[in-house]
Amino acid sequence: MAHAVLHPAHSLSLSELAPRVLQSEIRAMTMECDRMGGVNLAQGVCDTEVPAPVADGAIEAIREGHNIYTRLDGIARLRNAIAAQLRRDRGMAVDPDREVLVASGATGAFHAAAMALLNPGDEVILFEPYYGYHANTLLSMRVKPVVVPLAAPNWDLDFDALRAAITPRTRAVVVNTPANPSGKIFTRAELETLGAIATEHELFIFTDEIYEYFLYDGAKHVSPAMLDGMRERTIITSGFSKTFAITGWRLGYLVADAKWLGAISYFHDLTYVCAPSAFQHGAAAGMEQLTPVFYERLAREFGAKRDRLVAALQDAGLTPHIPAGAYYILADASRIEGANAVEKSHTLLNRTGVASVAGSAFFRPGGGENLLRFCFAKKDADLDEACRRLRAL
Repeated sequence: MAHAVLHPAHSLSLSELAPRVLQSEIRAMTMECDRMGGVNLAQGVCDTEVPAPVADGAIEAIREGHNIYTRLDGIARLRNAIAAQLRRDRGMAVDPDREVLVASGATGAFHAAAMALLNPGDEVILFEPYYGYHANTLLSMRVKPVVVPLAAPNWDLDFDALRAAITPRTRAVVVNTPANPSGKIFTRAELETLGAIATEHELFIFTDEIYEYFLYDGAKHVSPAMLDGMRERTIITSGFSKTFAITGWRLGYLVADAKWLGAISYFHDLTYVCAPSAFQHGAAAGMEQLTPVFYERLAREFGAKRDRLVAALQDAGLTPHIPAGAYYILADASRIEGANAVEKSHTLLNRTGVASVAGSAFFRPGGGENLLRFCFAKKDADLDEACRRLRAL
C-alpha cells in the first residue's frame, strides 16, 4: 500500500495575510448587542425610513422585470441622475457614459479603484482617526496604509506631518469627508493645500463622500474634484446607503476621469458583475423625484438627533467631540471601567445595554483607548431609549 508523502511547504493553510485580519470590532459589537437585546449605536446601519420614491421605484422595477444583469457600469437612468445631481449640487460637469460607475456600495467602488490604480508595495496616506475598511481594503491588496494623525479636538490636519509621511512609494491619499468616525469636514482651504501636495508628488486622491448630505451648523461639503486642476487625479466614491437609508441594498457610485474608469469598471465587474438591478431603478427614482428640500430636511433631522445624543453623553459624563458632519460621535470614555477601549465598550454594553465601538478600531495600536464611537442614525424611539439608558450611568 502506498504511503502519502507530506509536503509541509504545500500543506493546506490560510494565506499570509489572513491571520493578520480580524473580524471588524463594529460587527462584533453588533452581534453581542443583538445577543443581549440591547440598543445598537455601534454599527452605522441607518435604520431610519426609506424615502417612498426610492422604495416604490425598486418594487416597481422588480415587477417590471428589471431583475437581470445591467451594463457593467450601471443603468443609464441612474448614471444620468448622478451626473445631474453633481452638476446641481457641486457645479461639476460629468460625462455619465464615460466617467460614472454604479457600484456595489461605496465599499465596492473603493475596492475596484484600488485594484485598478494601486500595486503591491505602494503606500497610501490615511488620516487618523480612519475608517477601518479603508485600511483593511488596502492591506488585502498588499498596499501599505501610512497613517497621518489629525489633532483633536478639532481634528486639524498638520501639513508638515503629511509631507513627512510621503515617500517614493506613496501613490495616493484617502480623504473621507465628512469623516467616519470623527465627523470632520475638510475645508476648502485644507483641500486646496492637500491638492497642491498631491499635484507636486503626482498622487491620486481617493475620496469617500458617502456622508456628503449630513452637514450641521452651516457646514459646507467640498469635494476635492471641485477644485481647479483636481478632476484628473480625484477618484470620487459615494453612494445611497446613508442618504436613502438603504445600507442593505449595497448601492454606491464612483466618478473618475475617463482614462481611469474603464479599468476600474473592469475590476468591479470581475468582483461583483454589476450593482443590484432593481435597486438601481429605486435610487434613480429617488434622485429624480427628491428635491433639495429633502436633503435640507435630512440635515436638520440628523442635526437634532446629534444634539440629543450629545446631551445624553454629556449627562453621562462621556464628554463628546461634537461632529460637524456624518452621523457618529466620538466620546471620552475615561470614566468607564476597562483596561482599554474594547473592555470599556463591553462594560458600557453590560451596564446599560447600549452598544458602542471601541475608539481603538479607528487608530493605530495604542490610540483611541479612551474613546468610544456612537452612531445616531437611529429611529427616534430607539435613540431616545439609548439616551435614557446612557443617562442611567
